[in-house]
Parts: sequence; structure tokens; C-alpha cells
Amino acid sequence: MAAYLRHMTMAHMSGDGPNHHSPPRLHDGRGIRDSPTSPLKIFVQAKRSANEIFEQMDVYVVECLDFIKGGMSVGSIITNEIRDGVESYRAKVAGIREVLKRDHMKVAFFGRTSNGKSTVINAMLRDKVLPSGIGHTTNCFLQVCASETDDAYLTLEGMNERRNVASVAQLGHALCEEKLNESAMAYVHWPVDRCPLLRDDVVFVDSPGVDVSPNLDDWIDQHCVDADVFVLVANAESTLMRTEKNFFHKVSSKLSKPNIFVLNNRWDASAAEPDFLEQVLTNLSVRAQHMERTMDFLVNELQVCTKAMAEERVFFVSARETLNARLLEKEGRSPNAAALGEGFSVRYFEFQNFERKFQECISKSAVKTKFELHVQRGKNITADMIGCMESVQERAEKCRITQIAERRKLVDRKETNLRKVQELTHKMKDKIVHMVNDVERKVAAALNDEIRLLSGLVDDFNYPFNDELVALNGYKREIHAHVESGLGNNLKTRLSYALALNVESARREMTDRLSELLPQEKRHVANQLIGARREPFEMLYRLNCDNLCGDFREDIRFKFSLSPKSLYERFFGNADTSRISMRSDREPVPRPMVMRSSDMHGSSHETHSSPSSILSFLPPDQMTFLARFGMASLTTQWATGGMVGSICLLRAVGWRALLITGGIYAGLYVYERMTWTRKAKEQAFKQQYVQHASRKLRLIVDLISTNCSHQVQQELSGCFARLCQLVDTSTDEMAQQIKHLEAEITCLEQMCNSAKILRNKANFLNVELNTFYKKFLEDDEE
Repeated sequence: MAAYLRHMTMAHMSGDGPNHHSPPRLHDGRGIRDSPTSPLKIFVQAKRSANEIFEQMDVYVVECLDFIKGGMSVGSIITNEIRDGVESYRAKVAGIREVLKRDHMKVAFFGRTSNGKSTVINAMLRDKVLPSGIGHTTNCFLQVCASETDDAYLTLEGMNERRNVASVAQLGHALCEEKLNESAMAYVHWPVDRCPLLRDDVVFVDSPGVDVSPNLDDWIDQHCVDADVFVLVANAESTLMRTEKNFFHKVSSKLSKPNIFVLNNRWDASAAEPDFLEQVLTNLSVRAQHMERTMDFLVNELQVCTKAMAEERVFFVSARETLNARLLEKEGRSPNAAALGEGFSVRYFEFQNFERKFQECISKSAVKTKFELHVQRGKNITADMIGCMESVQERAEKCRITQIAERRKLVDRKETNLRKVQELTHKMKDKIVHMVNDVERKVAAALNDEIRLLSGLVDDFNYPFNDELVALNGYKREIHAHVESGLGNNLKTRLSYALALNVESARREMTDRLSELLPQEKRHVANQLIGARREPFEMLYRLNCDNLCGDFREDIRFKFSLSPKSLYERFFGNADTSRISMRSDREPVPRPMVMRSSDMHGSSHETHSSPSSILSFLPPDQMTFLARFGMASLTTQWATGGMVGSICLLRAVGWRALLITGGIYAGLYVYERMTWTRKAKEQAFKQQYVQHASRKLRLIVDLISTNCSHQVQQELSGCFARLCQLVDTSTDEMAQQIKHLEAEITCLEQMCNSAKILRNKANFLNVELNTFYKKFLEDDEE
């Protein structure tokens, strides 16, 4: 009967009840933790996977940022808001990566002073890491984490100085020397080969007793907000105290449903009672009482779990026994259950059960709390980047289509301009040639008319005449200027206005036709170019009578009209002799004027018919000799003829009639000699000048008309050339715009492709995050 009661009591003391199997043989539970499916390994795998995903995301965001900055110069596809957004994503991803590197599974131990918190941590770490036992009270927060080296060392919060710690005693001595306040944090870095549990990114936080300080809020804010599991280490020899409950009430108010385990430590005290059977019944009652109160605290007061969950969160253990047993196992010795205390195996198994439940809970909680928010933020970032890249791709594609249409429009316009300019060039050339020929014909006709009316113009010249040489030269200069001015004014009156209208009309037509080929914003330049000439086109008639008639030699000597010489010249037309005599008096011989081929062919007939044209090619000395010889011949002929005529007349009419005739002849001579005044000299001078000027002007009619037509041609051709230059400049600008558009289209195509690739990469990252969520978060919830 006693053995049966002992067995049942041990089962109830283990917390498993009558439905649980008997405790297995004693082992340390290391195989469960080191197995590939260990709950702690899930966190390690999740952390490694999350780091890899966010490392890829960091590279992706940097690539996106380079793409965004490179695309800022292409139109207005990418705005400053998009760039700022991508830069903020880079900062967010960098922050997430930094947090993931520091993320670990954190368990915080709380309880009243001397309840065995440090001993529980040592038992879980299978080594005496923290000072515990009589005389060692934790006076500040201690965080046990993996060491970066093979040595143990101590660091203080806010300080990088490392203090070597060779043993637990040395650690306790170092902590006593610092005299830290209860809210400070000291970090104990312990080698992982001595405590394998630290290898799985688990950190343990030991705390001062919750009854030593009223600053519980500061504790929670500074050291508990990132804890995944809270372990309340209670004293099984007493019930939960108000200070312990108040602390976790504050934790529950600041954190949403924290994971809390309750360890009733020092449960081995029941094995020391002398009356075993009575003590068994008492322990059953005490255990039930502790369980009821603890479950009521977790379920009803804190409301952090259900009743079923609470039954798996309360354990009755002995941390000192477990630590001693594991130290023996570490030394290679098997622990003796009888020597350790009655019911040790059951308590040891319950401690292992606590570790198993703790590992499952902390792994699940840590994966959820450490990664779920980051995964959600990563999904939000990838979703935003997908939307951003789709927006950039869409806007770049629209802009590319617009630029292609604009390029096609410019190419068509350029080809049209080139074709129209070529057509207009041929048309305007024909028109200019027609106008030039018309102007040449009109100027020649008008100038011939003015030459026929030259006598009237010369008669209108009124200037004092004097036959002295100096005064006569001045008179010549004035009459030259008068004739040149008069002819010029008459030609202007007859031609200039009509020519100016025709030229202006042609210029306006050129401007209107070519302005159609210019952009709207540049047409005013063409109008300004044409309107720059404020005065209408004016023809310049360069007659230059001073040089043209510079070889004029007047003959104002008195000549009796009935003299034999005059009669001979009148009836026989011997004007060549006088012309030869006048040419012989000249010093320089003018060169013949170059005329058109038609004029040269026309003058060939005159050369054969006129002796003067032949004599004009003789040298001056020969011409002088011929003139003297001719005059001597004429004198001899006149004398002989006069003697013969006198003898014949004397015989026919007699002396009386001859004397009367002689008297009349002498009277006529006297009359003409008396009327040969200065006025008569001036009239003879003008007649001779008109004959000479008419002959000279007729020689330059073609030259003047050609010169005038050349002015019109130069005016119209220059105007057309300037307008064509504007069109060519516009065409060149269109060519440059086409090249610029082609470069932009190429950039936009590259931008579309790059945005598409980056969008696909964001989709890939999103798939990776969804896979992570399903693997590590969604399955856990199920």
C-alpha cells in the first residue's frame, strides 16, 4: 500500500496526473535540443533565411536607387517623391538588417529575492555561469549571451571595455566591485562550447528581486519590451506574493499577452519531511493549491492564456538538484537519485518538460515577434516598389510612344520642308529670271526714249555760257551733272515705283511661301527680316555722264553756211573728215565698249558700210596725215573750181550780175557773222553735245539695263537666300531634335526594360517573403 501511494504521489507531484506515462529513465535532454527538428533550430533557420532575404532586398533597393537617380535626367518620368521614397526604403531595409543581426531569443527571469532565479539559469545552461547560493544576491540586471571569443568576459551597459572573467567567483567579485544600481545592465559573455544553449541565439536575463525596487516601470521599459518569454520563479514553500503579481500586471499592461512560465522552485523541500505518507497527502494539497492560484492568476487576472495553456505553463521543480545533477553528468559521473533526494527523478523530468515547453514557446514567440513585423514591412516595401516600378514603366512607355509620334512628325515635316524648298527654289528662280528680263527690257526701252528726248533736257539747262576755256570746262561739268540727274530722275519717275511694287510683291510672296515651312514661333523672324528694310526698293541708274562724255570736243568756231566747204559737207556728207579731224585732236583713244554678241553681230554690217568705222582702227599719226592730205586736196579743188566757175559766170551774166551776186553773198556772210553771238555759240554747243551724248548713251543702254536687272536679281536672290537660310536653320534644328528624340527613345526603352526587370525582382522578393511567412509563421499559427 505504501509503495502504491508513493508511486501515485510522485505522479501528481510531477504535474502529469494519472493520465501521464511513467517518467523515463534519467537523461539530460540534450538530444532533443540538438536534433534537426529542435524548436530552437527553427529560430536559427528563420533568422538565417530572413537575413538572406533582406540582404537581397538591400542589394535590390540600392539597384533601384541607382536606376532612379540615373533616370532623373530623362524627362519627368521619375519625380523627387519617387526618389525620396526609394531612399527611405533603403534606410528601412538597412534598419531591418541591423535589427535582424542583433535579434535573438530573449527570456527574462523575475521573482522575489533569493527565489533561485540565477540557479534556474545555471541549470538551463548546465554550468555555473551566474553567482548563486548563500551570500550572492543579484543586485542588477544580468544578460547571459554567447561570447564572440573562446573566453568569458564582462561588459557594462554603455561601455566597450571587456573584463576577463575566469570563474563564477571572479564574476561575483567583479559585480560586487562595480556597485551597480538595480536598473543597470551587465552583459556576461560566455563561451558557447561551455553552454551549448547559447549557440542557438538564446539570451538569458537575470533580474534583481521584484521586491527590492519600486521602479518596475523602468525595468519593463528598459529590459523587458523585447523579451519573448517571461519566467516567474516562485518559492514553492510559499504562495505568489502581491509584489510578484503587481510586476506582471504592469508587464501585461505594456505588452500584449506576454508568454509567462511559472516555476515553483525548491519543490524538493517536500522530500525532507520525516513523515512521508502524511507529507504526501499534504504535498498533493499544496500542489493543487499552487496550481489553482497560479492558473487563476494567468487566466483570470492577467488573461494571457487559456486554462489548458496555463496547465502547461506551471511547473514544480528544484533548480539546485537539476544543476547538481547536470554538473555531475558534465564530469562524466551518473547522478544518484537517492543521494540527491526523494522524488528527484520526477522533479528532474518536470524540469526537462519545462525546458521542452519553454523551447517550443520561445522559438514560436521569437519567430513571430522578431520576424513577423519585419516580413510584413518587407512585403509592404516590395509592394510599394512593385507599384513604383510599374508606375515608372507605364510613364516611360507612354512617354516613349509620345516621343516616337513626335519623332515621326518631325521626320515627315523635315522631308516635306526639303521637298517644298526644292520646289520653291525652282519656281522662284524662274520668277526671278522672268522679272530680271522684264526689268532689263523696260529699262532699255525707257532709256532709249529718254535719249530721243535728250535735246529737250539739254535745252532746259540754264547756266551762264562763256567760250573761254576755263569757263567752258565748268560749263561742261554742269551740263554733265544736269543730264545725269535729269535722266536719272526721269527713269525713276517712269520705272522705280512700278519696279518697287513688283519687287515688294515678289518678296512678300517669298516670305509667305517660305514662312509656311517655319515653326509658328519663328515666323515672326521671317517677317522681321523682310520688314527690316523700311524704305522700298530703289533702282540706282549709274549713268556717269562725266566720264561717259569726257571725250566731247566742241567746235564753236564761226562757219559761213554758204562757204564751199560747208556746201560740200552739206551736199556730199563729208562728215567723216571733220570727225577725223576731231579725233586727231584727242590725246587718248578710248577703247571700244564690250557689248553683247547680238550687238556685235549687228554692228558688223555698219563696219562694212561706214568708212569711219574702218578709219577708227588706224593709228593716230596715220589719221593726222590723211586729214592734212585731204584738206590740201580740198583747197586745190576749191581754188581750181572757183577760177573755172568765175570765168564761166563772167561770160554768162557779165560783171554786173556777178558783182550783185557777190554783194548778196558778202551781205549774207556779214549777217551770219554778226548773228554769231554767245547765244548762238551756246546753241551750237548744245546741239553738238546732244549728238555726242546720244551716241554715247546708246552705247551703254545694254549696260545700264543689265545693271538695273542685276540689282533686281541681287535684291530678290538675297531675300530668297536669307529666307532659305532660316528654313535650313529650322531644318537643322529639326534634325537635332530628331537625334535628341532618338536618344530619348533609346533611354526610355532601356528605362522600360530596367523597370520591368526591377519589378520582376520585387515580385521574386515578395514570393520569398510569402514563402518565409508560410514556412515559419503561418504553420506555427496552425
